[in-house]
Amino acid sequence: MCLRKGAMALRWALTDTLIRALRMAAMLLFAGTIAGTLALHTSDPSSGLDRSQNPLTVTGIHVVGSTLVNDAGTPIRLIGLNRSGTEYACAQGWGIFDGPSGPSVISSMKSWYVNAVRIPLNEDCWLGINVPPKFSGAVYRAAIERLVQQLSTQGIVAILDLHWSAPGSAPAESQQEMPDTHSVAFWRSLAETFRTNARVVFELYNEPNAVAWQCWVSGCQMPGGWRSVGMQTLINVVRETGASQPVIVDGLQWANDLSGWLSHPLIDPKHQLVAGFHVYPQNSCVTATCWETTVATVAKTVPVIATEVGEDDCSGAFFTKFVDWANRRRISVLAWTWNDNQGCRSLIRHPDSGATTYGLAVRRDFERIAR
Repeated sequence: MCLRKGAMALRWALTDTLIRALRMAAMLLFAGTIAGTLALHTSDPSSGLDRSQNPLTVTGIHVVGSTLVNDAGTPIRLIGLNRSGTEYACAQGWGIFDGPSGPSVISSMKSWYVNAVRIPLNEDCWLGINVPPKFSGAVYRAAIERLVQQLSTQGIVAILDLHWSAPGSAPAESQQEMPDTHSVAFWRSLAETFRTNARVVFELYNEPNAVAWQCWVSGCQMPGGWRSVGMQTLINVVRETGASQPVIVDGLQWANDLSGWLSHPLIDPKHQLVAGFHVYPQNSCVTATCWETTVATVAKTVPVIATEVGEDDCSGAFFTKFVDWANRRRISVLAWTWNDNQGCRSLIRHPDSGATTYGLAVRRDFERIAR
């Protein structure tokens, strides 16, 4: 009997201890949830930062109204970097990437608090036409697929941008004013390749320029005697493959002008259009007043991603000026560029030797957003 009572007492003691422990765990979990919720939705009033808008790992991305959201429907912003090289190395016949491109580089990029990397592409290298064959065609496509998969594995969105192109038999050794007929084949192939990857965004054409808005929509005859392809055609081509990811359409004047973006509507059956904006100190639209009247106006209707923001004086001051404004408008920002050979526009001194002064400013700005 004593043994039985002792066993019962021990059981009650253990039960009481377990209940207390469970209650304490529940209290801690509740407190942690409240604290986490408060931290998630706390904004820094000095900079307009909303930390809920910048998860460092993106599970997927699509457009709802004027907002980018993840798979759970939570609003997100893309904060990221450009990785230049894949638009020119292949066409020049000496490689595919300008510098290292493996997982360790991606980890270094992610340490800058980014969740997106933009990859400029060359249509001739992807299609395997008009450029040296050693680094084009299937070899080039496999390398790009591998890089995108490595980014996706680390929860980073890959923005795939048609950067360099050329009509006819001319090699794609620079960027043209508008896409050409090869761009149709390029987008059909690229969209087909990545149509099932929810962490991919398509950017139809880098920096349209020297044309009117109607040409931007539908294409037109170009001074060189070739006919350009409009953005509506490229949207149609992407959607015909079954790809449903967001599609970025850059504005005119080297993507610095969004003034006609809304008044020249494009049709996307998936309702996944995004406006692309670029800004450097030498552009026309470089003040908060211009950004408010054009960029912020468009951002009320569709998401805006500034896929290129860069410097001319190496200080980072202009970049910070734009980021501070973009934070208040919840506009996504990608810095140009994670390369060591582009002067004041280089974020790094060398792949393994740290950031430039400009790069340090960018990293600090991104850390402010992330934290």
